[in-house]
Amino acid sequence: MQSFRQPLLATLFSIGPVLTCGAAAADADTELTTIVVTATRMPASIDELPVSINRIDEQQISQGQMQVNLSETLDSIPGISAQMRQNYAQDLQLSIRGFGARSQFGVRGVRLYSDGIPGTMPDGQGQFSQFDLASAQHIEVMRGPFSALYGNSSGGVISVFTEDGRPGIGVEGSVEAGSFSTQRYGLKVDGADGDVNYVIDGSHFQTDGYRDHSAAERNLFNSKVHFDLDDVSRLTLVANAITSPSSQDPLGLTRAQLAVDPTQAGTNALAYNSRKSLDNEQLGAIYERDLSDHDTLQATLYGGHRSTTQFQAIPASTEGSPANPGGVIALNRFFAGTDLHVTDRRLLLDRPLQWTLGLSYDNLEEHREGFTNFIGDELGVEGALRRHENNRVYDLDEYLQAQWDPFDRWRAIAGVRNSVVQVEDRNLMPISTGSVDTGVRYSATNPVAGVVFRAADQLHLYGSYGRGFETPTLNDLAYRSTDGSIPGLNLGLKPARSDNYELGLKAGNKLLHADLAAFYVQTQDELAVQANAAGRSVYENIGQTERRGFEAGLDSTLDGGFSTRLAYTYINAVTAEPYTTCLGAPCKEFVIHTGSHLPAVPEDSIYAALNWAYVPQGFTATLEAISRAQIYADDRNSQAASGYTVLNLRFGLEQQLPRWHITEYARIDNLGNRSYVGSVIVNETNMRFYEPEPGRSFDLMFTLAWRDQP
Repeated sequence: MQSFRQPLLATLFSIGPVLTCGAAAADADTELTTIVVTATRMPASIDELPVSINRIDEQQISQGQMQVNLSETLDSIPGISAQMRQNYAQDLQLSIRGFGARSQFGVRGVRLYSDGIPGTMPDGQGQFSQFDLASAQHIEVMRGPFSALYGNSSGGVISVFTEDGRPGIGVEGSVEAGSFSTQRYGLKVDGADGDVNYVIDGSHFQTDGYRDHSAAERNLFNSKVHFDLDDVSRLTLVANAITSPSSQDPLGLTRAQLAVDPTQAGTNALAYNSRKSLDNEQLGAIYERDLSDHDTLQATLYGGHRSTTQFQAIPASTEGSPANPGGVIALNRFFAGTDLHVTDRRLLLDRPLQWTLGLSYDNLEEHREGFTNFIGDELGVEGALRRHENNRVYDLDEYLQAQWDPFDRWRAIAGVRNSVVQVEDRNLMPISTGSVDTGVRYSATNPVAGVVFRAADQLHLYGSYGRGFETPTLNDLAYRSTDGSIPGLNLGLKPARSDNYELGLKAGNKLLHADLAAFYVQTQDELAVQANAAGRSVYENIGQTERRGFEAGLDSTLDGGFSTRLAYTYINAVTAEPYTTCLGAPCKEFVIHTGSHLPAVPEDSIYAALNWAYVPQGFTATLEAISRAQIYADDRNSQAASGYTVLNLRFGLEQQLPRWHITEYARIDNLGNRSYVGSVIVNETNMRFYEPEPGRSFDLMFTLAWRDQP
């Protein structure tokens, strides 16, 4: 670890004098008032909330960014690890304060939303492939205790908000091209006329990928239409869709394979043509009404369908037993839900009080099939049916939260959410014997509370506590044995429950802003892999784990058009009780000792950026450094991917004409052409843990926008 921290501290010291200059130039009379809504469901200033929360604005999302993956911008937020994996057949490896790091599929432990529509299903598993960054106005990222008010999660909440249409009619076209034959084409139309505004955006993305057998294609559509129905009511309609006809899966590499050729595909990826196809369509409606001068009603209704087919590289010899669920997974999921809440604002003892009372219901119907991935000697094709079942998950939650300012310098926020999650499994195999119905119910009542003290005009201190609740996802429940000899869902799993504590401060003005948070999380019945073999993961509850650490963020505006951004995270995430796990085929038992580090969670990470804008010529440039400590690849801590530091550069020009707006951007990633591993496949059976990142790569971006009003 020492070898990582030395360059890390050198980076801090090198930018420290620059930040000090910014502090000296700060205007003490002007406060920075970034507004967010995720924490309270009503607009509020970040500094006045007892919550670790950041807002990423449109400029950060779009300038010099491909706008394909959330990982492009989340690196700048402390507490988050977001890795693109160089594999579009798998979702980002995303964790907040270590929650979600063990997820084998999708995002777990973190709530995802787009325009108030959940990207997280009632079982707690989420995907954000349908999130459209090209039309995003901002992203809000919340960590820590208050995420419990959004339901089945422990780590945090990520919310993407689509921009509103501007007056008149606007059309924007974009073209992007880069290394590995990467291309993206986009077209966006927006406008506003009287009581209606709209945004419609579509894009096509394709790449050959950095590694062999990592090509991918994706088509994305997103739209939002907003109506002011009358003086007191508003309606927003949201529709989005994604289709990915084929994303090749290069699989992970062993350490030996990584040393020989990091660009190669993993074992059997080519022979079985490992890949995934995806279709997702979703509709949503948000209705808001002012019931009085004090009361507001908001009702959300959504529904959609997601179809996924994944071909794995499991050898045909492994699938010999009729009980084996096969190397092809076919999922059809239909989901729908609603959220209804009322917010009231009035005085209590002559002091401002705001409270929200709500009810939410979400339903997921899953049709799961498993097939062999061969027919005779032909590999990588859909063969015999091996698994056939219908699963259902629904949740019914009630929540209450209140915000009160009892004194001039104090604000208190508290809330509670009662959650019931029901899982139902109808196993239809073997077909000759009919179906077997099973099910399990999870429930929890989770309180949260926090207080903010304004110690000075530009200094806020806060503390908060929350009780977290994380149920096993359908993918965690999917297998009771790695060879399929025990059918049905693993309904013996219990939900993980956590106690989250946080202390922090927020300080700053228009030119300098800093935030610091220290946290401690104790989790009971943590969900972890008990056995991993033959392409299947069997989960278990492992007892107690602990996460402790701190996060720091610093933004400054300097003379001469310069600004900086710094985000640092330290997290010590370890097991607090020993347990036994079983890995490999045949099974080998290993004892995981107290103090073992959670895999895929770097102990230290830092993001540092220096920005320069020469406004008269429309020129901007950003130099950023990203450093991460080593990450362990498995619960045994037997292997690890080394820490690294990379430098990225992006720069561009903007030209604003009466009706036209033109931008040209270029970016160079990994300026030093460093070889490194960005992510690992946790507890992979055959120690094929490693997912390498590319060396120096390039991207060019061009946009041309026209608006009928100058």
